[in-house]
Amino acid sequence: MGKFEVYKDKGGKHRFRLKAGNGQIILASQGYASKSSCENGIESVKKNCKDDDCFERLKSSKGEPYFNLKSTNGQVIGSSERYSSTSAMENGIASVRKNAPGAKVVEV
Repeated sequence: MGKFEVYKDKGGKHRFRLKAGNGQIILASQGYASKSSCENGIESVKKNCKDDDCFERLKSSKGEPYFNLKSTNGQVIGSSERYSSTSAMENGIASVRKNAPGAKVVEV
């Protein structure tokens, strides 16, 4: 089962990362000013990951596939790593959809 890790970055912003059961990071958030905003971001991931239309599939400047998960208002909630192939990216999206809804939240 996946988990959301909540932490403070070096700049003092609150962030979360979603990890799959194998410990791999599958989604990372932006920095939030408050812990409660960060927790709201996690709830938004849990809600929006069920809708495939909320996943924005992109390519980096080097042509590496990655995705953003967006809320229904179009705001980016989290971003993936860069993948070696489109199929690997699609597996990452499937992993978010599988792991996020029931993931526990832990502070690190």
